[in-house]
Amino acid sequence: MQTPAPRYLVGIDLGTTHTVVAYAPIDKSADIHIFSVEQLVAPGQVAARPLLPSVRYHPAEGELSAADVSFSPAGATAVIGEAARVLGAKTKGRFVTSAKSWLSHPSVDHSAEILPWGSSEDIAKVSPIDASASYLQHIRTVWRHKFPDAPLEQQDIVITVPASFDEAARSLTLEAAKQAGLSQVRLLEEPQAVCYDWLRRNAGNLQQALAQVHLLLICDVGGGTTDLTLIKVEQGLHEPKLTRIGVGDHLMLGGDNIDLALAHLAESRLGAADKRLSAADFSQLIEQCRIAKERLLAEDAPEQVNVTLLGGGSKLIGSSRSAVLSREEVRHIALDGFFPLSGLHELPERKRSGVVEFGLPYAAEPAVSKHIAAFLKQHTLAAQEALGGGVGVPDALLLNGGVFRSQPITQRLLALMAAWREQPPLLLENLHPELAVAFGAVSYAVARRDKKLKIGGGAARSYFLLVDTDSTDHQQGVCILPKGSEEGDEVLLTGRQFALRLGVPVRFHLASTTGDNDVKPGDVAAITDDFHSLPPLAVALHSDGGEVASEVVVQLAVTQTEVGTLKIQCVAVADPKQRWDVEFQIRKKNRTVGNADVALPADKLLRLEEKIQTIYGAKSKQVDPKAVKSLRADLEKIVGTPRQDWETPLLRTLFGQLLDGSKYHRRSDNHERIWLSLIGFCLRPGFGYPLDDWRVEQLWKHYPHGIQFVNEIQNWTEWWTLWRRIAGGLNAAAQEQLFNDISKYINPASARQPGIAKQLKTRSYDEIVRLAAVLERLPAAQKSQLGDWLLQRLQKSGEPDQTWWAVGRIGARVPFHGSSHNVIPAEVVAAWLQQMLGQDWKKSPHIGFAATLIARMSGDRSRDIDDSLRVQISDKLKFSKAPASWVELVEQVKELDEKDEKQIFGEALPPGLKLINA
Repeated sequence: MQTPAPRYLVGIDLGTTHTVVAYAPIDKSADIHIFSVEQLVAPGQVAARPLLPSVRYHPAEGELSAADVSFSPAGATAVIGEAARVLGAKTKGRFVTSAKSWLSHPSVDHSAEILPWGSSEDIAKVSPIDASASYLQHIRTVWRHKFPDAPLEQQDIVITVPASFDEAARSLTLEAAKQAGLSQVRLLEEPQAVCYDWLRRNAGNLQQALAQVHLLLICDVGGGTTDLTLIKVEQGLHEPKLTRIGVGDHLMLGGDNIDLALAHLAESRLGAADKRLSAADFSQLIEQCRIAKERLLAEDAPEQVNVTLLGGGSKLIGSSRSAVLSREEVRHIALDGFFPLSGLHELPERKRSGVVEFGLPYAAEPAVSKHIAAFLKQHTLAAQEALGGGVGVPDALLLNGGVFRSQPITQRLLALMAAWREQPPLLLENLHPELAVAFGAVSYAVARRDKKLKIGGGAARSYFLLVDTDSTDHQQGVCILPKGSEEGDEVLLTGRQFALRLGVPVRFHLASTTGDNDVKPGDVAAITDDFHSLPPLAVALHSDGGEVASEVVVQLAVTQTEVGTLKIQCVAVADPKQRWDVEFQIRKKNRTVGNADVALPADKLLRLEEKIQTIYGAKSKQVDPKAVKSLRADLEKIVGTPRQDWETPLLRTLFGQLLDGSKYHRRSDNHERIWLSLIGFCLRPGFGYPLDDWRVEQLWKHYPHGIQFVNEIQNWTEWWTLWRRIAGGLNAAAQEQLFNDISKYINPASARQPGIAKQLKTRSYDEIVRLAAVLERLPAAQKSQLGDWLLQRLQKSGEPDQTWWAVGRIGARVPFHGSSHNVIPAEVVAAWLQQMLGQDWKKSPHIGFAATLIARMSGDRSRDIDDSLRVQISDKLKFSKAPASWVELVEQVKELDEKDEKQIFGEALPPGLKLINA
């Protein structure tokens, strides 16, 4: 059945704070309307509003009647829109906000049910993708009520995204749309949408309106992000020519940050200075402060507003607390804190971590002014070319976002730009900063349909393929798509060929940059700190005929697609019609690692391979047992350095050779023991290097078979050590299987059973405990149970010292490889810390280290322990003469040094493999 032709052009601004929809009939596309979205505005009360708040409220069982939520497309499970905001401001821990920011969060599983962040276990959770999809699904449902003969999914739809969204965040947005039933959509960058709206509104007067404009800065400060774009303006015969020449990097800084700052101020006035609010209380306070901010920054603002934190249960009214926010202090925080009159050369400090609230990594520097200066510096050459010289500060400004409804903030930004260029820029009028993006999305669709696109510029970024080189200073990358490449134009990387094995998954690692660079496809560049690492790309090549072939030689073909994403294909050199799609792995992104070549001569590599084959090859059956035992030492002699100094590329090469010999590793107890020891050592920590996920997957296939020599204690030790070493690469299902298999040995009740007690004599209990400690992907409830078992055991003498280390790893505030949503609640580990405080840390410093991991400051109040308890831990560490680095971890948000990283992991990581938060 043929799909009906679209009748409407639809623009959807899927914002952090609000979702806005605009539309125009295709036959009357000049008439663009805002789609008033019917929604619950209070329990049982439905009304149409131009803005749909991008929030969800998850009611308690029985809290709302069927009649109260009868209209909500989400049913009784969630309330969406204005009523959700009303309910969220009055209730703790049931409010989902900023789903869009979570989509761009690089260090969480976007499909995991983690929102509301920091809420208790009994509250229903939703994933960032599902939350975003639910807003689009609501729009789709309401649209059908108004246009039953023109379903939304059959219309020409444009969804806007920040210009700073990388390929992963764009792909996740498309996935959310697909889940909502909107599979045919196009993406448009929000600052461009704002510009398209302005162009439409000034269509008859463009030459005159832009006569003195050469460079336009679009500054879009939304709820969650600050989005910057530069547009070069050139005068033409009939109308100006507009070209996008620069976009900003992802900057999680917006109206939410002002709300946070005000919430911190209000919190200091609500109670004792040394006691912070719970995550649920603070979430409620933020929503109250958002309402207060909007009132106090308005033209008719009162002198002050009360923010009230309601109590709970029977003391709902009696236990409520209030604080006053004045108009002057709110304007001072907004203006001087976020839009200070800083100099053009004052740039944000380069910090590895910023402010963390509710798990979101906000920008460390709150001054939008400094980020604008850094953006202009990054694009100085292109800006000066557009302006014909000077300092490179734009001569025109177009502002968008809710904060610019405030005239004081608008005037402050104008004053800032005037100071930088010694005369005020031209301010292009935007009368509806909360609606312009949706209007502009439709204007773009009209221009596209009429083949009159007004903004050129092509790809906003240059993309580079990371390659192995001998360089030790910087990773090198080959340009596969230059900035400015036009939509739909395929770039074939003819200068690089890859010999890829069929049937084996292959990973490509990319980086992108928005900076000015004059590169062509195939050019090699150093990958510096200004580049943004992308999730790995994966492809499994299969021959069309199904026959087994060894390898195929391919080249990469790259295209900026019409929907606004990157399309990458492997093209067979022998037959260019044979192509394989390379897809982004947009689930959870593991941390990244610098990639260096194997710095070892070919003859040594050959000798290493021959030595391993001597022991684990087809002809190794009669090998001397002494040769098996000495394999590790023999490999060290060939390499010329101890194993601890072998770098990651060499380790992964040896892993491959050991894996090839896996079917011979059971020939004797020594074969098995040495193989388990070496292959785990070569794959540690199980992630961080290209193809590690595939390696772990191959090794995990051996787990169901267990070990052959079950009476050998040392073989059991190496077995458990292997899985501990690579646990970071095991998915949640694998970690839960490990936990289910070993929990009977740790649970004090089951371990006393005669059969299990007998097994424990040969099963290496110490290593079982160390393995259990690193299963970070277990649900928090299972980890809490595990910690309680170990603390119960520690009350008796004879428990090994590493049990304390295990408790510290299990209760750690900052995971080594897992996701933050599986961290044990702070109130649970607080009881563990009280037990630790009763121990002698001078005599047993390992207890102090465990307490450090549990009390370590993450910056996320939903994970961090109470401040008063933190002081106790810090004081005891100092009294016990613990290392200063431990105290620093407890008192401030801080990265690990190499020594502490080794202690957490349990042994040294491979040299050169520096794990960094993605």
